[in-house]
Formats: sequence, C-alpha cells, structure tokens
Amino acid sequence: MRRPRHRALVPALLACFALILTSCGDDNGSSDPLETGKSYDRLDAVTISGDVGTAPEVTWKGRMDAGKVETTTLSEGDGAPIKSNDNVLAQVWVGNGYSQQQSFSTYDQKSAELVTVDEQLPPFLAGVQGAKLGSRLAITASAEEAFGETGNSQLGIANKDTVLVIVDLVSEVKDQPEGSTTPAPDWMPRLKMKKGVPSGFDFTDTPQPTDDLRKVQLIKGTGPRVKKGQTIAVRYLGQAFDGDKPFDENFGDTGTGQPTTFGIGTGQVIKGWDQGLDGMPVGSRVVLEIPPELGYGAEGQPDSGIPKNATLVFVIDILGAA
Repeated sequence: MRRPRHRALVPALLACFALILTSCGDDNGSSDPLETGKSYDRLDAVTISGDVGTAPEVTWKGRMDAGKVETTTLSEGDGAPIKSNDNVLAQVWVGNGYSQQQSFSTYDQKSAELVTVDEQLPPFLAGVQGAKLGSRLAITASAEEAFGETGNSQLGIANKDTVLVIVDLVSEVKDQPEGSTTPAPDWMPRLKMKKGVPSGFDFTDTPQPTDDLRKVQLIKGTGPRVKKGQTIAVRYLGQAFDGDKPFDENFGDTGTGQPTTFGIGTGQVIKGWDQGLDGMPVGSRVVLEIPPELGYGAEGQPDSGIPKNATLVFVIDILGAA
C-alpha cells in the first residue's frame, strides 16, 4: 500500500495561484484567431454525448460565453439524491471554453475522484448536492467564478477564459460496511475495537503467519464486486504482525474518518491489496494477512513503522468502487 490521497478531489481543480494570468481573450489587442470566432452561450457552444461512466465526447461549435456558475443535468440517474456530508466517487472532465480544448479528465487518469459534499466543496461543484447518483452534470462558468480571480494555471485556464466541467456521479460511498457477519478464522489475530471502531490487533496466542496471502470477510458486503482497474474508497487499519500498534489507519476515533481512495490491480498499492481485494463486494469488511513478498519485502519501511520482512495485517472496509 502506498500513502493514501486524503481529500482527493481533483487537486488541479482546487489550485489557485497568486500570479494573475492573462487570457487569450484579454483587452491587449491580441491577434489570436480564436478572438474572431463565433461565440455561444454556455452549453449552446458544445455537443456532449456518451453514457455516464464513459468518457464524454465533446464537440465544440465555437467559443463559450459564461458568467455565474450554472449546473445542468444532462442525464439523471436513478440513485438516491446526494445529501450534505455524503461521499461519492465521480469521474470529472474539464474543458476550456475559450480555447475549446480538454484541460483534464479523470477518465484519462483512470482514477475516479472522491467528492465530499461538505464546507470544503468548491463552489462550482455545489450542484452535486441534490443530484441523483448515476447522473451526468454539466457545469459552466467563467474561470473567475469557478476558480477565483487568477484562473487555474495547472489546467491551462486563464482568468478571462470560461470553463466547462462534466461530472459523472458513478458510485456511492457507504458510511459503514453492510452485510452478514462471519466468525473470525483461527489464523486471524483478535481485532480490537474501541467504541465500535477498529483500533488495532492483539496477537496474543495467534499462530505464526505463513508465506501465503490470507483473507477473510468479517462482514460480507452485497454491493458490486471490485474489479481490476477500479478506484476503491476505503477505511483501513494496518499493523505489522506482533506489532504493538498500527502503523497507519484512517478510521479515526469515531469510525467516520475521511475515506481514502486507491487504484486496485494497477500497481498503485502493494500486491497483497491488489490480490486480496480483487473480487470483494462493496460493503465488505475484509482482513488480510500479507506475507513480506506481497508487502514491503525484506527492506520494509522502518520510517513508517514497518519492520524488515514484516508480515502485515489489515482490516479494510470497502465503501465504494468505480
């Protein structure tokens, strides 16, 4: 497992810089040929096609004009409306309405983004709240209204440009695992709980680990099964075998810590996660016992509390996948 991405919401979308950028469409007498092109109001400038969950096909008719943030539902899903403090996995496409070029796409990145509907949600994504899961939204705005007076240099969007953002709300992220329970096997160390929240493992009288990857579903989820190449949203706790305390966790004291997203089956995490979580249903609580060769190997990661040749034990709540 690599270090998690907390608050992963398209980092490029959130970055604004002190340097004021100058748009191709400023008042400095630019001879840019785009300036002479025809402009259209908001979504009149584009044709957007494709199914939710697949990369949108965007065909530009001309330059897009937009001001205040407006959200349009292109395709309404049949899921539950997204409420305040909900988490959702989303695919996000961003285009520059002046240059008529794609600026960013999570479809190209092959990684969905975790969107949390709370006070940290950027204003241009406010329309996500109340939208139904499975929907495709189109958001139009001036760059200044979307990102602030500097625009967004990481996306190549200057302060006088306009912005088109397409958001596919592809998967819910559960608050807790859900499903039937199963007894812990003899090989598994005792999972310690504090006020109902996983807090570590007790290895007293636990059999010594083997060279095999072991796994068990303590809670058998009933959601879709995790597939190679998907992004999963999880809460987890990891501890070295016979270790005194976890080396990493994101449950928090109340079990409501911010979920973390990882790609599965693509080399983003240790092999034990890639192999152990593939095919597990969303909603499951899984315990993995991972031998060194599927973890951090002979060297370990001592700076992170992972000894050399460590067998690792994880409890993982799979809360969403997309």
